[in-house]
Amino acid sequence: MEKVTLIECPRDAMQGLHDFIPTEQKIEYINSILACGFDTVDFGSFVSPKAIPQLRDTAQVLDGLNDSDSKLLAIVANERGANDASTFERIDYLGYPFSVSEEFQKRNTNATIDESFSRVERIQEIAKKNNKELVLYLSMGFGNPYGEEWHPDIVTAWCEKLYSKLDVKIQALSDTIGAGTPDIVSSLFDTLIPSLNEVEFGAHLHTIPENAKFLVDAAFNAGCRRFDGAIKGFGGCPMATDDLTGNMPTERMIEWFIDNEIETGVNMEPFNTAMTKALTVFP
Repeated sequence: MEKVTLIECPRDAMQGLHDFIPTEQKIEYINSILACGFDTVDFGSFVSPKAIPQLRDTAQVLDGLNDSDSKLLAIVANERGANDASTFERIDYLGYPFSVSEEFQKRNTNATIDESFSRVERIQEIAKKNNKELVLYLSMGFGNPYGEEWHPDIVTAWCEKLYSKLDVKIQALSDTIGAGTPDIVSSLFDTLIPSLNEVEFGAHLHTIPENAKFLVDAAFNAGCRRFDGAIKGFGGCPMATDDLTGNMPTERMIEWFIDNEIETGVNMEPFNTAMTKALTVFP
């Protein structure tokens, strides 16, 4: 039976909310996700509290998390965040948002693309020194809302450079604004996966729920086996545009995988419990 690697992203679901979710409520919710059997849980971030105030309690949340077979991923935006996250043995992955859009890179990490590339180099050094693995999110991977040039070849060139120069072996193409169509998703993965077979490519898609299964189908059939999602599609990127496009709804992905007899590793009973709990966390 075919298998996929699923990453649940409560961090992405929470980060743009204006009202602060109490730390204990975050811990309870993320613990319900850790019981489900996801390969990885993107649980928090070590970024400036001024930039993402919702996640200022990530270290306290980590202290309250239960033991689990799921690996933990934390987002960082610079070397300081990477160093802070690396002090925690429990964290397996450092995630960094690298944008192929100059405008979005400045909005998201206050750096140009060239500065960001140098930053990735230093974060990779920190990750390797501390036995962590770097997960690179290629923001604006499927389109650009700022009028800048965008083309699949631009994305491909950056993926190749990040692997060949910096040894980044996990790269998740991120549809930050919901611009991806099945044709674009299929085309990108069809190009990237055969040409860089040493890299594990992932799909971090933002979409309206009605389009979810079409995008999963396109990515899977183009060879993608790593998928990010958030229960009920909650969240989105607060740095992208004023209108948030929600995350890929995890339950829609799982339905598609079950219908196509693909193994997810997710236990549905605790997953249904986590879905119920999500409705008490998010407005």
